[in-house]
Amino acid sequence: MAVAAIELLGFFLGLVGMIGTLTATVLPYWEISSHIGANIVTAVYNMKGLWMECVYQSTGAFQCETYNTILGLSTNLQAARAMMVISVLFSVLACAVSTLGMQCTVCMDGSAAKVRVAGAGGCLFLTAGLLALIPVAWKTHEVVQTFYALHLPDSLKYELGDCLYVGIASSLLSMVGGGLLSVSCCDEMDGPGGMRGVRRPGGGYPYPHGGGMGTGGGGARGGGSMPLRSPIAPAAATKGNTLSHNSTSSHSTHVAMQGSRKSPRQQAAPGYDVTGYV
Repeated sequence: MAVAAIELLGFFLGLVGMIGTLTATVLPYWEISSHIGANIVTAVYNMKGLWMECVYQSTGAFQCETYNTILGLSTNLQAARAMMVISVLFSVLACAVSTLGMQCTVCMDGSAAKVRVAGAGGCLFLTAGLLALIPVAWKTHEVVQTFYALHLPDSLKYELGDCLYVGIASSLLSMVGGGLLSVSCCDEMDGPGGMRGVRRPGGGYPYPHGGGMGTGGGGARGGGSMPLRSPIAPAAATKGNTLSHNSTSSHSTHVAMQGSRKSPRQQAAPGYDVTGYV
């Protein structure tokens, strides 16, 4: 039950991270024009994203223009586009794979590969979060460095947009969700009935090293070797020895030897004769 709860939590965090990553990829709020200096003009706001550049005026007009060229864009922007798109694709694939491998679903129920599928979904979430974190952190560093540059005028400086905060939070959620799915997969494989099974003693459960019951090795409770013997054999051997000594010794010697060789059970048996007949 605990493993299923961890898997659900990891899947929910990964799903939220995927939605946040998709939102940050599409919206143009990566960097917003900053209004600093003596003459502050707030009538126009400039916003830039991965796919378009927008202008918002104080009158309420909102205009956006997509980038008409691809080869004319900077290398950083092209790499950020590619990483964010791949991150979204990996998140969608991770959701599909995790749904098949989680314990709360009936897909692949009873199969040994079900736990591995859940772990693969967690790894995909981790990869998607890492791919989304790289361009967001890269763009954040670039905006901060540009803002504190001394050779640029204040009108060309930008501040951190909302998509950067959303991107950082989404990437972290995806990585945490993927980590929870991976941890639940490892716990399930190490637990009883998992892929690795339960370790047993070297001598074979429930007996220690050296053999089991009825052999020359030590038993489960005794330290020495006690081979099993038939309870009838000692009595038969004692009777044969007594009859052989009757022909060469006196009656008193027979009685003494018979009493010394008898087992406690035979001594306690009533009506026992020296000759072995009742």
